[in-house]
Amino acid sequence: MTSIGTGYDLAVSTYSPDGRVFQVEYANKAVDNAGTAVGLRVKDGIVLAVEKLVQSKLLVPGANRRIQSADLHIGIASAGLIADGRHLVKRARDEAQSWRDIYRQPISGKTIADRLGQYVSAYTLYSSVRPFGCSTIVGAMNDEGVPSLYMIEPSGVYWGYHGCAVGKGKSVAKTEIEKLDLSNMTVREAVNQITRIIYTCHDEAKDKDFELELSWICAESRNKHQFVPEDIKQEAERLAKESLDEEMED
Repeated sequence: MTSIGTGYDLAVSTYSPDGRVFQVEYANKAVDNAGTAVGLRVKDGIVLAVEKLVQSKLLVPGANRRIQSADLHIGIASAGLIADGRHLVKRARDEAQSWRDIYRQPISGKTIADRLGQYVSAYTLYSSVRPFGCSTIVGAMNDEGVPSLYMIEPSGVYWGYHGCAVGKGKSVAKTEIEKLDLSNMTVREAVNQITRIIYTCHDEAKDKDFELELSWICAESRNKHQFVPEDIKQEAERLAKESLDEEMED
């Protein structure tokens, strides 16, 4: 049974006869048309990477970041509508600050994923609002140095992951992630692997140029969410390009 074009997609509060909420599906489509975002949880930390498509050569490099910090120990990578991603990051910061004010300790990754999931879910319940057109990957590190990784979908559902990907290259990225031994991988190795995955996902024939955004939470960053140092990032990009060239030759 199909219900497309029959009025069931006019409000997010309306189900179709076959039990679908079309506006949530359209929000997922907005995510699938965006640059790829990847998160890896390895034995000693978290690595986040985003393929930020450059819409114009006139843009200042580094503007409109897709990876941002919600707290000292929490990083968020988003794929989809930029403004919606910013809104969710602001909400995550408010939740993290509120938790610190009340409990005098940092918020855990699972708690902030749960609260963001509930917030996103609320935007699928009322006809006066629309669902968020972005998916967010939340990486966190607790006081004991144990990493956690979650992905929140436009429907509000969230899952815990060892590795996840969203965006137009998610199918290729997931295939590459499944080949990795994440439980025995270090953060340094993960930086090289996640950079290779982003370069593998990028379709030079169809897509515009892109900037690679790369961040981590690990012992090297004192368990804080920080962008990967430029020299390490450049070395990872060099290795990724060499790997792609070798594959092309084969």
